[in-house]
Amino acid sequence: MTAKKTNAKGKPRNQTKGKIKKKSWLSRFSRYFLVPVIFLAVIAWLLIWQWPAITEWVTSLITGTWHLFGWGLVLMAAGIVSILVALYWKPASLIRRWNRWLGSIAFGLAIWGILGLFYTGGSIGQRFGSPDLVGLFKILGLALLGFIFMAPGISFRLASRFFTWLNKQMKAQPRPKPVTPSRQKTQVPPVATPVRETARQTEIKREPEKPKAMTTITQAQQELKEVAQEVWKKYGESPALLTVDGWRLPPIDILERSPEIEFSHADNLQRAQLIEDALASYGVDTKVVQINAGPTVTQFGVEPGWDRKIKEIKERDKDGGIHIREEEISKTRVKVERITGLANDLALSLAAPSIRIEAPVPGKSVVGIEVPNTISTSVSLREVVESSVFQKTQTKTRLPLALGKGAGGEAVVGDLTKMPHLLIAGATGSGKTVCLNAMICCLLLQNTPYDLKVIMIDPKRVELTQYNGIPQLATPVIVDTTKALNILRWLNSEMDKRYQKMATEGARNIESYNKNKSTTDRFPYVVLVIDELADLMMAGFDEVEQILCRLAQLARATGIHLIVATQRPSVDVVTGLIKANFPTRISFAVTSQIDSRTILDSGGAEKLLGKGDMLYMPTEASKPKRLQGCYVSDPEIERLVYFWGNQRKEEVTSLNIDDVTAAAATKKESIPEDPLLDAARQLAQEHKNISTSYLQRRLRIGYPRAARIMEQLKEEGETDEEEKGE
Repeated sequence: MTAKKTNAKGKPRNQTKGKIKKKSWLSRFSRYFLVPVIFLAVIAWLLIWQWPAITEWVTSLITGTWHLFGWGLVLMAAGIVSILVALYWKPASLIRRWNRWLGSIAFGLAIWGILGLFYTGGSIGQRFGSPDLVGLFKILGLALLGFIFMAPGISFRLASRFFTWLNKQMKAQPRPKPVTPSRQKTQVPPVATPVRETARQTEIKREPEKPKAMTTITQAQQELKEVAQEVWKKYGESPALLTVDGWRLPPIDILERSPEIEFSHADNLQRAQLIEDALASYGVDTKVVQINAGPTVTQFGVEPGWDRKIKEIKERDKDGGIHIREEEISKTRVKVERITGLANDLALSLAAPSIRIEAPVPGKSVVGIEVPNTISTSVSLREVVESSVFQKTQTKTRLPLALGKGAGGEAVVGDLTKMPHLLIAGATGSGKTVCLNAMICCLLLQNTPYDLKVIMIDPKRVELTQYNGIPQLATPVIVDTTKALNILRWLNSEMDKRYQKMATEGARNIESYNKNKSTTDRFPYVVLVIDELADLMMAGFDEVEQILCRLAQLARATGIHLIVATQRPSVDVVTGLIKANFPTRISFAVTSQIDSRTILDSGGAEKLLGKGDMLYMPTEASKPKRLQGCYVSDPEIERLVYFWGNQRKEEVTSLNIDDVTAAAATKKESIPEDPLLDAARQLAQEHKNISTSYLQRRLRIGYPRAARIMEQLKEEGETDEEEKGE
């Protein structure tokens, strides 16, 4: 027998299945209607019974809360709602932007204090802003604290500028100047002159009037000299200066700082959008991914998009309708030539005078579009010298050069020992001479007369003559082209002498030769600065080109370096040999693309803006880099020259131009005789009148050689007739 299954009450399951006990209507009525009605009635009776007490309590609560908080309740409610919204949507912002939350709380308390001044902020508001002087200071302090938390960067810059201005004002207080005997002015009482005075005596007593222009120049020079004297009094005898070999190096405070100008990021974003829209209007898909703001131009890094080919496919559905579906067939990157070909159109869209496109930017997968800034800033020499890049370069080399700042605002520094020579070109007024002054000042800041000798050739007579008097000059600034040729010859012979001494001691370069040498025995670096190469080339084309090329090829190991500048970069001045031996070049704004290709082997310099805007082509780079050159003012140069000239302790050895001229004449007399000179003498004896072209035809030689032979025949007296061209 099998046991029957029972439920929890002991009854068989089959008997309880399907038998559900239904509740009566009375129980349902009492549960869903009667009980709630009774409960609400009790609550209403209690409220009516205790209504006076309840209203009194609520009134006292509202009155006490209003008396305590006032309209600050609205500020508290707004703050709580903001925190809840931030917790719901962006909870990480409470931690990441904690300073803004604290700034908002400080501003809210300041507003609460302002409400307390008008007795609408409750007792708490009156504590933050009582109607007296202390309350006003509390409100201002809370507002200032909120501004510092909300904008810490701007607050720091404003504070630094305020303290800098305060320091200048404290330093600019007038101090009593000691009166020197030379500046003392004694007042002489007027002497009564006799009534009868001849006209001759009256004319003698009158002083001649100076021209106004001369008076202005004299006053400007006097002001520069006084400024330089004040700098020397302040820093010249300071024990804190670095002393090398008995010479004090000039402090960095001699140089001036340029004012900083912050560029608006919103304007750059607007111009980036204009670039994208202008290129898109011509069917070129691009995107601006980088914005590098520089002192003169802003470089926009444009990433090329894709050219997509789409095919339309017609399909029928089940109902017989035709649907068109687009399918991408191929996808290719936009060619760079399509972007570079739209340079003029981009300049029109941006309302810019000219733009330069660097395609691509070296080391980056973007195309650089350089747009001029609406407000350009100058780059001071002090900014670049104080940069970390210059300080690192200074520890590695003796001849660092501060060149300027790049398109992204980064400092660019060169090493003259690695260049090893520099060729500079640019039109008049483009900033070429200012660049030379910046390089010379940079060299004078770091080197003593025992470490550096400078030779300056200035055919213009007004650009480099202000450096006369510094002990680093090997000879006074040369303004005569004849003496300049003699100096080039001397420098060539000096290079040979140095090579002989280095070969005797087994030294490969100047660094190894100067090691473990005394101050007087070591070789100083020699830097030759030529301000205008075209004048020298007109004075002696063949000889100047030959000497410059020989120095550029061989002088690096002996510590002789060349910095050559010209304002006419044509092929007859910057020849192929000179370009081949000057791998490092700088080009300022030029007049045509031909000049740009002559100096840089590529175009782009004709689109520069001038005033220090340049293209720098280092030895190791494949493309030139755009820079804003350093600016050095006349007062800075005057201070530096006065600083070095005032601490001259001994007579520095300088070149003797007469000895150099005599040596050059001796070298000229020892020129070897031409092998065809005998044949030319025989032709001169056979014919009465001969010319250079006649020698050129009969001896089958070139014109320069025939002209040299003709000059030797005239010196020997073989022919007395004048040369006649045919």
